[in-house]
Amino acid sequence: MERWEKIDAVQRMQDYIDENINDVITLSDLAKAAGYSQWHSARIFRELIGKSPFEYIRVLRLSKAAMKLRDNRIKIVDVALDFVFNSHEGFTRAFTKEFGVAPKSYSNDPNPIKLFIPYRIREYYLTFQKGDDMVMENKGTNTVFVQVIERPERKLILKRGINATHYFEYCEEVGDDVWGMLVSIKEELYEPAGMWLPKTMIKPGTSEYVQAVEVPYDYNGKVPEGFDMVDLPPCKMMVFQGEPYEDENFGEAIGELWEVIEKFNPGIYGFEWAKEEAPRFQLEPQGYRGYIEARPVRPLNE
Repeated sequence: MERWEKIDAVQRMQDYIDENINDVITLSDLAKAAGYSQWHSARIFRELIGKSPFEYIRVLRLSKAAMKLRDNRIKIVDVALDFVFNSHEGFTRAFTKEFGVAPKSYSNDPNPIKLFIPYRIREYYLTFQKGDDMVMENKGTNTVFVQVIERPERKLILKRGINATHYFEYCEEVGDDVWGMLVSIKEELYEPAGMWLPKTMIKPGTSEYVQAVEVPYDYNGKVPEGFDMVDLPPCKMMVFQGEPYEDENFGEAIGELWEVIEKFNPGIYGFEWAKEEAPRFQLEPQGYRGYIEARPVRPLNE
């Protein structure tokens, strides 16, 4: 079986799970989605994902249930039934074992927990196989949208790496489970992001590239173990957004936008780059909205 045939089969199983996460899912269902026998489908799923299909489904359901408990006033039993647990007690046991806190306690006081945010297997292989080939030639045919936004005084909760200067190095140093912790922080002002820190924010022996989330300046919640929290002053960010793209073409989309940014003159908007005033950030690449990256700027007349 060729590698990409295997990857595509597992991707079809992931897609089926996403579409049916609130319904009963059998190995027979997954095998039909994959197009192989039940035994072979389960084997290649574990081989590429590192979990059996049912381990994956269980922890994904628990993580989605946690988000629902975090954001809604809802009965525990209703959440349990929504995510195909047979009883309140069974759900409570599974949730407590996975996250170290009972669902009722978490609902009342949703401190950060490590959620399971799975990568799409096809995107994973495209990223890590092409990590050194991200910058592609800009064909000059796509539209890039540019705007300047205001960021208020705020705090940044971040997980530092060691030497990482970009996403791929960071994942090798830190792992791929930081995102789940950041997503669980209820007070987030904006979605989590990958960030390049200005020199003034880099601790000796730590990385330029981090993953982080911005929270209100008066945030007094828990900072997850191994994470730091730093103050960020008010600033302006120039945001660049490329056109939507097919997910498998994300490398080209990022490379093309990087080329545009490097050649861009912010003076046409009355600004100049201000790289020491705030972290440069990239949002999670999602094809439907285009690749988005932002860099700090200041008005030329300041």
